[in-house]
Amino acid sequence: QVRLVESGGGLVQPGGSLRLSCAASRNIFSFNYMGWYRQAPGKGRELVATIVLRGGTNYADSVKGRFTISTDTAKDTVYLQMNSLKPEDTAVYYCKGFYVGSNYWGQGTQVTVSS
Repeated sequence: QVRLVESGGGLVQPGGSLRLSCAASRNIFSFNYMGWYRQAPGKGRELVATIVLRGGTNYADSVKGRFTISTDTAKDTVYLQMNSLKPEDTAVYYCKGFYVGSNYWGQGTQVTVSS
């Protein structure tokens, strides 16, 4: 069974930073790729960033230069470092892992950017 558990969300002022964590229940090298997605109120879920463990990274244009996806393979954890946060980054952020042909999602963590 695959479980992904996010943490690290919260309330932050514009221009601030947060780091999200996604802890996987299995070795993250077993995933084809992992990523972060977000869903703002009244909108669909959108890609934020993805990482291939022996490959590269991919970012949405809206977060390039501000967000960084990374991994700690010893902890089977994927991170999303978010800097220079804007009110439009407010959303529920979800971790996703693609494993053996299926998508697995975490429960989501709320990020609110507001003064």
